[in-house]
Amino acid sequence: MDIQVMTYIIVGITFALYIGIAIWSRAGSTKEFYVAGGGVSPLANGLATAADWMSAASFISMAGLISTQGYDGSVYLMGWTGGYVLLALLLAPYLRKFGKFTVPDFIGDRYYSNVARTVAIICALFVSFTYVAGQMRGVGVVFSRFLEVDVNTGVIIGMIIVLIYAVLGGMKGITYTQVAQYVVLIFAFMVPAFFISMMLTGNIIPQIGMGAKVADGTYLLDKLNQLNTELGFAAYTDGSKDKIDVFFITAALMLGTAGLPHVIVRFFTVPKVRDARKSAGYALAFIAILYTTAPAISVFARTNLIQTVEGKAYSDLPSWVGNWEKTHLLAWTDKNNDGLVQYRPGSAVEGKAPLFAGAVGVQGNQIVTNPDMTNENELFVDRDIIVLANPEIANLPIWVIALVAAGGLAAALSTAAGLLLVISTSISHDLLKKQLRPNISDRGELLAARLSAFVAVIVAGYFGIHPPDYVAAVVALAFGLAAASFFPAIILGIFYKKMNKEGAVAGMVSGLLITIFYILKFKFDLFGGGGKEEWWFGISPEGFGTVGMLVNFFVSIVVMKFTPETPEEVQELVEEIRIPSGAGDAVAH
Repeated sequence: MDIQVMTYIIVGITFALYIGIAIWSRAGSTKEFYVAGGGVSPLANGLATAADWMSAASFISMAGLISTQGYDGSVYLMGWTGGYVLLALLLAPYLRKFGKFTVPDFIGDRYYSNVARTVAIICALFVSFTYVAGQMRGVGVVFSRFLEVDVNTGVIIGMIIVLIYAVLGGMKGITYTQVAQYVVLIFAFMVPAFFISMMLTGNIIPQIGMGAKVADGTYLLDKLNQLNTELGFAAYTDGSKDKIDVFFITAALMLGTAGLPHVIVRFFTVPKVRDARKSAGYALAFIAILYTTAPAISVFARTNLIQTVEGKAYSDLPSWVGNWEKTHLLAWTDKNNDGLVQYRPGSAVEGKAPLFAGAVGVQGNQIVTNPDMTNENELFVDRDIIVLANPEIANLPIWVIALVAAGGLAAALSTAAGLLLVISTSISHDLLKKQLRPNISDRGELLAARLSAFVAVIVAGYFGIHPPDYVAAVVALAFGLAAASFFPAIILGIFYKKMNKEGAVAGMVSGLLITIFYILKFKFDLFGGGGKEEWWFGISPEGFGTVGMLVNFFVSIVVMKFTPETPEEVQELVEEIRIPSGAGDAVAH
């Protein structure tokens, strides 16, 4: 049995499981569609939250970024891990006690304004569509290799699957589907790590194997540093990013986490505030399994890749190279006509992808052409294939390779479904029910939610076919937008009772607009564009969400000082949600 047949079998079984769960848990009311009826157990919600959180960026792309960038790639690891802790401890219990289904719902009621609600809806759509573009690209990458279809076809297949269980089951279907997806993705991520750690270091635990010795007695990280420097790359454990950029990217990822609407809504699916805290703890433990393993996967993959291809005759390369070349996510050109693969710093492909066309090499017509002879690098490896190709590079059994494909799809589809639900509820609940048609029936609202999800899937598919960058980079932009728009409004809404609607609206608009402008200018070369040397304060587009957040805070507070005070009843409401449940009873006794 070959890899493709095995992949069809394993992926087919998992898809059948997801669709079966969606049919079994079909939403019959808006409450079930939006928050799964509010009756999910803390353990199940912890598993679902972990799956929602660990998107294609975590499963497919994060380890690839760390593998290619080394120390510099660790900003994603630090930012996303720290961000979840911030969300779980600082925000989730208070938002759960406030009792609103969505972030725009919270902002609209807390700031007693439909204008604030509408601005929050716009922010949610920007964040969610940017984020979901990365997920759909991840789906396309997986399908392009393991089902031997092109990336675009892979995205379309993923759209159909998400459409079935997101539109049919709503949050209820998504929650129990994500429980299954977590089991699939974590098993798929860990099994190859155990295998490769044992093969390279003799230690089955990847986290320990990363710091262990290889067969020649050299520590693995020292071995990788040596391999990198011999080829002209920076040492794997050395960083080249400016410290200010590292700080701002990490902060944007952390603070953006606290404003991600698809994660926040998960804490409304449990019966009580106490259950929200419990499920946050469970989710943190489940997330830590993958996040503590990702650096080891990165080291294993980088080491195996270099030792497998560098300096080898192209005719002698293993079959996995040819398999991935068919996807156009890996490409080789013999610049010096010696028949050997030269893997060096620099781009092996010519040209720059246009706006929304995807990274160079993603599309079938963007293969190496007219190579630059001044650049010795002959090998293009798309960062998003590192984790997926890792089992093939290490020559693991075909069932492990197929399992990784199923895990990558589970990670991408689980988060995509959560994001699509945010988009649909923002439109059907926050815009339609709360503002345009307050008397709409429960049945009518549910239909609107499903139609909104359908349209959102179509738009998400378009951005999946034409993504702005690598999966993790796209997701990082979404986190920056969330940090610049939602984080200050939520924090001030909970902990500063005098923050008024005028300040919140002005802050969200200013933070979002300046961040979008910066991303378009330096990521897509609009408004004059410019290279790294022209970044403001040396901050990359991935980190600029932190600046947008600071602008948001500043504008919010300044505008608040010159506008009417928050109504007394709203200030009392804010004080109430900060009091732990049962505190009043304890004082009374």
